[in-house]
Amino acid sequence: MSAARFSAARAVFAGSLAQNKARSLLSVVAIALGVALGYAVQIITQSAVNELALGVQALSGDADLQVRGPRGGFDESLYPVLARLPEVAAASPVVEVDAKLADRNEVLKIVGLDAFRAVAVEPGLIAETADRLDLLRPDTLFASPAAAQALGVDAGSVVRFQIALRDVPLRIGGIARAEAHQRFAVMDIAAAQANFDRLGLISRVDLRLRPGVDIAAFRDGLQVRLPAGLAVERPRDSLAAAAGVSRSYRVNMNVLSLVALFTGGLLVFSTQVLSVVRRRAHFALLRVLGVKRRTLVRLLVVEGALLGIAGSVVGLPAGFLMAEAAIRIIGPDLGSGYFRGVAPTLAPVPAALILSFALGVAVATLGSLVPALEAARASPAPALRAGDEERAFTRLRRLWPGLATLGAAAFAAFLPPVSGLPLFGYLAIALLLLGTLMLMPGLAVALLGMLPTPRSAAPQLALSQLRGAPGQVAVSLAAIVASLSLMVSMAIMVTSFRDALDAWLDGILPADAYVRASAAGDSGYMTPDDQARIAALDGIVRVEFLREQQLLLDPARPRVALLARTIDAADPARRLPLVSPSIAPAAGGAPPMWVNEAMVDVYGFAPGKLVEIPLGGKSARFEVAGVWRDYARTQGAVVIERERYIALTGDRAATGAALWLSPATSREQLERTIARDVPGGARLEIASPGEIREVSLHIFDRTFAITYALELAAVVIGLCGLSSSFGALVLARRREFGVLRHIGMTRRQIGAMLATEGLLLSGIGLVAGLGLGFVISLILIHVVNRQSFHWGMGLTIPWTALAASALVVLALATITALASGRRAMSADVVQAVKDDW
Repeated sequence: MSAARFSAARAVFAGSLAQNKARSLLSVVAIALGVALGYAVQIITQSAVNELALGVQALSGDADLQVRGPRGGFDESLYPVLARLPEVAAASPVVEVDAKLADRNEVLKIVGLDAFRAVAVEPGLIAETADRLDLLRPDTLFASPAAAQALGVDAGSVVRFQIALRDVPLRIGGIARAEAHQRFAVMDIAAAQANFDRLGLISRVDLRLRPGVDIAAFRDGLQVRLPAGLAVERPRDSLAAAAGVSRSYRVNMNVLSLVALFTGGLLVFSTQVLSVVRRRAHFALLRVLGVKRRTLVRLLVVEGALLGIAGSVVGLPAGFLMAEAAIRIIGPDLGSGYFRGVAPTLAPVPAALILSFALGVAVATLGSLVPALEAARASPAPALRAGDEERAFTRLRRLWPGLATLGAAAFAAFLPPVSGLPLFGYLAIALLLLGTLMLMPGLAVALLGMLPTPRSAAPQLALSQLRGAPGQVAVSLAAIVASLSLMVSMAIMVTSFRDALDAWLDGILPADAYVRASAAGDSGYMTPDDQARIAALDGIVRVEFLREQQLLLDPARPRVALLARTIDAADPARRLPLVSPSIAPAAGGAPPMWVNEAMVDVYGFAPGKLVEIPLGGKSARFEVAGVWRDYARTQGAVVIERERYIALTGDRAATGAALWLSPATSREQLERTIARDVPGGARLEIASPGEIREVSLHIFDRTFAITYALELAAVVIGLCGLSSSFGALVLARRREFGVLRHIGMTRRQIGAMLATEGLLLSGIGLVAGLGLGFVISLILIHVVNRQSFHWGMGLTIPWTALAASALVVLALATITALASGRRAMSADVVQAVKDDW
């Protein structure tokens, strides 16, 4: 390209940026907001996972392998067997307890070590102390720096823990060496067993193998010799299992954060399309002067990429600040509860930084590609004449690409998950969005054609204008339709989930009051004596005790919950919200087990199947007698009869109880009676079904708080896109307004025409957004949530919230149209039409 032609092209593009400052700035802000949200979610979750990894590394030391089993521990007699294996250079037994703090509803991980063995495997956990005997004292522990800071303690302080229903004070002997920002404390293994009622039990054995031993082969050989319910694995494998609990949540958060970025990309697309249409004659002139098509495409794509670069540069530091604010206000778990006890130090994550920057630039670049190609394809001669703008949208009015995309979306929605993630579900939603946007011109024609022609001149002109420019209508609505549909879908999904949770709580809380030894940790429980005293209290008609444990069925997955409770095998629906027919146990056959939906999806525990689970160090066979709905344990849960559990394990302890009270007994009277007549009863948590429901729904709302914020961000971007697009269209029609003024229309009539156009535009957007949002909500409920968290739910539509949102969108669109019209009509009438003279 010659210097003259290059100068002309540069002048055209520089002039465009000068004339479109507001819309370009809005596009940059939209991209920046999307990049900031995505980067904030990435660094928060990645920092939390990194801290978990550092914690696992610190707690496992130089171990090559770990033998672990149920959360409650396994027989310590296995340790000397492992230590004497010829391939093992050093073995270190470990007791781990999530101990409940007596004075607060929090837990502290207690790690019990044999200092003489741990020095060869986990030397980093051996604390430096002036008195080496402190490492062996039964009442002394050493807190990690993060734990000491969180508890506000130092050497010499006393921390009180709840063990069963009694308090156990332990002295802080010093600060343990730990680089990880995890909260834990280290003490002598015998002291941990004695203080936390784990005599004869250990949680894991860390093994360091001799040089030259094939770790994988040794692991496989050892696995077949271990008792039921135990697994041998590398330390990093346990991290993968722990991180797997939060994986679906983290992936969903990352996808949701991309919604704002996707909406920002659509805003860039609509801005660039309308800008290209407005400069159609300029580009035709450049083509006449000899500028090649590929050069024109390159310049327009670079223009969009510059918007993406600017937005990414602004968004990355904003995202880091957002992340810091979110951790302070919500916490590192973003309300989910997955990363409690982790205090991550935020630092720029290079991979997340590069990815977020690249996505911001890529989205803006792709948003500019379609209008760039259309500008290059335009024939110069027709494009030099006024009135050729709608020709630019001819390709957008084809139906077959949109229909094909919708067909692909329907196909993807029925595909299975990939590695436990609903990747095809996300793909179905993306294709559904794109397909609907491709069909928007045809949808606009159909909807506008159904409207009767008004008698008044201004509304009649407004309807005629929109009918004659369906391509411009579709482009103007792209961002708002996408954001509105995603908002509607999330609103329907969240409302459906909340109502399903509320109904589920009603079904599983039939008693008058519920008692539990501890809401957190595994050191609180009720002994058989405690249970007998509670059952004998005045005012209690009936009591059913519950024991909850955690079993390791697959070392690659998190532990599953075992609930041993009183249940009538002939009528389990009285206690469980079954979602499958109940199978009556056969006489002399395997005893019944009821599983939640996650066990069916993950482990294949289908009704009627015979399965084995580890109990008391042995395999116990059960028949799956039914499937029940469970919104509390996404990793999986099974229910068996408590009497059978006691017979198999000898464990008579209980972690909770359901109480039926006499009519004359109130909850307050029950609380006073338990505190008075049961030793340590004041430490029991007592709640009515209403209180449990209120707390559960509060946790639900907290979990979805970040979801609401991300939804709002996308909707704001969409509304800004509608405002920007409509403003661009109105400014491009100044000559039309000038002609209308010349033939006698007043400013008021033109304002009414524009208000009608804004109302019709927003109406089309609402129809498309509501319909599309409803379909997406079905995918979210029945595909994404089912494959991510393994629970089902019914459909509930929040009519009031959707109606309020529709009214807000209609009002904002009308106000935008009037404001844009006022600006366009401020120019001199003669000046507006001079190009046509």
